[in-house]
Amino acid sequence: MSRFHAPSQRLLIGSLGALVLVLFVASLLIGYAPLDVGGALSDLIHGRDTLGALVLLQLRLPRALLGAAVGFSLGLTGAAMQGLMRNPLADPGIVGVSGAAALGAVLAFYSGLANVFALALPLGGLAGAAIATALLLALARNGTGTSLLILAGVALNSLAGALTALALNLSPSPYATLEIVFWLMGSLADRSLDHVALALPFMALGWVLMLRIGHGLDALTLGEDTAASMGISLKGLRLSATGGAAAAVGASVAVAGAIGFVGLVVPHLLRPLVGHRPGRLLLASGFGGAALTLAADCAVRLAPIRPELKLGVVTALIGAPFFLALLWRLRREAE
Repeated sequence: MSRFHAPSQRLLIGSLGALVLVLFVASLLIGYAPLDVGGALSDLIHGRDTLGALVLLQLRLPRALLGAAVGFSLGLTGAAMQGLMRNPLADPGIVGVSGAAALGAVLAFYSGLANVFALALPLGGLAGAAIATALLLALARNGTGTSLLILAGVALNSLAGALTALALNLSPSPYATLEIVFWLMGSLADRSLDHVALALPFMALGWVLMLRIGHGLDALTLGEDTAASMGISLKGLRLSATGGAAAAVGASVAVAGAIGFVGLVVPHLLRPLVGHRPGRLLLASGFGGAALTLAADCAVRLAPIRPELKLGVVTALIGAPFFLALLWRLRREAE
């Protein structure tokens, strides 16, 4: 069996990686104005300060990098959470960090810090994610079961949502309220390399923590008692999964806002291709999430709508019907 799966796994990962590369290049090519990417890249390499080089470096490259990184984070986290919870309906937001990160960014808006310096917004999001992460890690470190972690995530999301609504209600300016609402919809527009440099280390930390638990997730499919008898530390598994998800999702929301359904849709599409093994699904879902996010962001820019649609709106339009179809299928299987 292993001889059969290993080549197919490499082929799947290679194909998804190639797709991400193609979409990354497409993201560099697509914009509101034509751009000679080859010429702009040559200007960058030779240090020529041209308009094309500036557009490529300051606008399109950060957008493409964040599209790939945010999508990879959401896809990987969705697979990790579904494997940990043994629930096909789990998604990256289940740990509650995304709501806390959004609240932190909203408070940066509300306090006026976002107008003082450009990185106040993602820093506020990271601060909110850090507080939520500290709480979740404390619970996981104390040996808390998976069900209690889920309840803690639900409570965090509910509290963060309520406080975000309160901030919107008390906002002194309708323009500030509108700006907050637009940010909450999720977008990769107008991001810079500073945003990439700020978020990428946290995302990478989350990737490492989640990719290392593949064997544990495979064992967990046999039940917690069986996994423990195989030498899997359930406490360490929950700690790595929760900490990794918090770091990756918190950083993603801090720089891009709320982009939903990627972590729910992608694992379901790819699960049959990996033999329904949670460990094999992790890396595949990461690349799949990157591909879906880059494709959706390209579609946002190609759509003849100005101002452009928010990326979170597009992913919701894709993911919501899929979610309903999934619920319908699960209901029929239960019957």
